[in-house]
Amino acid sequence: MGLKAVKLLTVFFYTFVSFFFSCHVMAIEEPNFKILVDDGELEIRSYDEYLVAETAVEGSFDTASRKGFRRVAGYIFGENKNASGQSEKIQMTAPVTVKPDNEGWVLHFVMPRNYDMSQLTAPNNNSLLLKKIEAHLAAVISFSGFTTDAKIQNKTEELKIWLEKKDFKIAGPQQIARYNDPFTLPWLRRNEIIFKVTAKN
Repeated sequence: MGLKAVKLLTVFFYTFVSFFFSCHVMAIEEPNFKILVDDGELEIRSYDEYLVAETAVEGSFDTASRKGFRRVAGYIFGENKNASGQSEKIQMTAPVTVKPDNEGWVLHFVMPRNYDMSQLTAPNNNSLLLKKIEAHLAAVISFSGFTTDAKIQNKTEELKIWLEKKDFKIAGPQQIARYNDPFTLPWLRRNEIIFKVTAKN
């Protein structure tokens, strides 16, 4: 397949995803959480447990994000089999989250709350994993615009500095969470850097 064809397929894919988001904008579901500390763009949240479909991807952040997104989006759009051998479409949720892992990245979609692990269909792609994220505390900083390397680094440091003043300590790598489709205007985008945290005492 030529480069031009690949670009056209990529544009078509993201246009489809954008249409999917826009048609379901009122139905986009997020994990349940309670805000324990509210400091504007900085928060401490208590998350309930939730299920994710995740995949490990190598490459740069942008490359891994695109490749991982296509892989997991394929799963929820029907690249799966239920107990009867049929495929099912799964509702899109937010955010799409990427975190560093060894020499690469792990990208995940949160599964809708109306599923438990026994109800999720099996992925056709064996590089996808379904898993439960246990209830936990998280520190979050929200920001708009693009998730460039510089923006991620700056916001991560800002969150770390804020946490040094609080009664919580970081308990895992940062997660980069994005809530909007690729065609959302930069100033309307919602992005977050998230750290799992534990109480210091």
